[in-house]
Amino acid sequence: MIGAIALLILGGPLMGNAFAQTPAASPPAADTGDTAFMLISAALVLLMTPGLAFFYGGFVRSRNILNTLMMSFVLMAIVGVTWILWGYSLAFAPGLPFIGGLQWLGLNGVGLEITDYLKGSNPAEVVSYAGTIPHQAFMIYQAMFAIITPALISGAIAERMSFRAYSLFVLLWSTFVYAPLAHMVWAKGGFLGLYGGLGALDFAGGTVVHISSGVSALVAAIVLGPRRTHPDRLSPPHNVPFILLGAGLLWFGWFGFNAGSALSVASGTSGTVVTNLATTAFVATNTAAAAAALMWLILEAALRGKPTAVGAATGAVAGLVGITPAAGFVTPLSSILVGFITAFVCFYAVSFKHKLQIDDALDTFPVHGVGGTVGAILTAIFATTQVNGGGKEGVLRGNFGELGVELVAIAVAYVIAAVGTWIILKIIDATVGLRVNEEVELQGLDINEHGEEGYNSEFGGDRPIQ
Repeated sequence: MIGAIALLILGGPLMGNAFAQTPAASPPAADTGDTAFMLISAALVLLMTPGLAFFYGGFVRSRNILNTLMMSFVLMAIVGVTWILWGYSLAFAPGLPFIGGLQWLGLNGVGLEITDYLKGSNPAEVVSYAGTIPHQAFMIYQAMFAIITPALISGAIAERMSFRAYSLFVLLWSTFVYAPLAHMVWAKGGFLGLYGGLGALDFAGGTVVHISSGVSALVAAIVLGPRRTHPDRLSPPHNVPFILLGAGLLWFGWFGFNAGSALSVASGTSGTVVTNLATTAFVATNTAAAAAALMWLILEAALRGKPTAVGAATGAVAGLVGITPAAGFVTPLSSILVGFITAFVCFYAVSFKHKLQIDDALDTFPVHGVGGTVGAILTAIFATTQVNGGGKEGVLRGNFGELGVELVAIAVAYVIAAVGTWIILKIIDATVGLRVNEEVELQGLDINEHGEEGYNSEFGGDRPIQ
């Protein structure tokens, strides 16, 4: 009893001090509006991959429709896993100027925190990629970019590459080409980007997505060789409605691609000017796509007599490609010019490709490689800090040096994509082989590579189920 009383007497002041302590500060909470916006944007970007599948699928022969669709869909499976295991760490973890570190393998340390996860690396003032959303929300948004980028390459090698070789190729390409480029342009401490690098402007992926995939597609088409029917016995698109459906889904999803790259729906200021990057990028995306589709139709009508549905779809995609690096840096009027100029150059790039007789089956390089290059150059010309205070002024506002920076970024992307793709393809060719045999190619890849048909009438109509 005496001991208990003594403890109460002595413990009273201590307990009082304990109760008087200030509770530990809770970690900052994510902004619900920004988080919702980014998750929706991620879903929109993922929708672009099925959209691309239908866009490409409409162009090929009907006996290759399923194989072409699968070349996009399989990326959702492969990169959906590898991005978690190692892709995100290589692309965005602090590390070397050319590649990320290994500390985030398996998303180790990548949780729901919104800030301070980049502390301890240069530049010191950058402590997170998006300070109002959970780290995992940023990670999964970037995963959708990593999924669709190698899928773009499939357009150049359609109707002749084995599915096993293609699956191995995109696994290696997303690891050794895409991840280093993403790190150099978008990651903290990357060689080319705004977070301690040369300062190249690439809002949503002109170099990282379109130049890399377009150049890789050209190299793959050359290494793989032309289709057996190229160029004398090529078939017209087997399903133009699929092409329009795919283009429409791409256009719709591209709002998440570009506007989502603002990483927030909040408004800010640049000097005395109120800015909202998500809105700016959304408006620029739609405007450039519309302008490019219009330009392509005008060119077709003037030079070939009739505007086509395929031309409208291709022009819209070219405009979307061109505005991707510029979306968060240019005004709506500039985005019209970006759309017009990109469509004009891509239109003639497609014609020039046919003269060279390179079997880039679905014009991946003329649209994505050339379009991404033009868009990156036009970003350096039209960029203004009145739109984005975190960017830089372009050539039209007196900053001629920005064009040089952008050209360096373009050159680096070309070299990494071309050399990396060539090495990967040569390794695969020496191990498992790249192409299907001639009989399979002529009969079609659907039945031979996947054991099923897109249209069951092609190989004998309605056959009884065995």
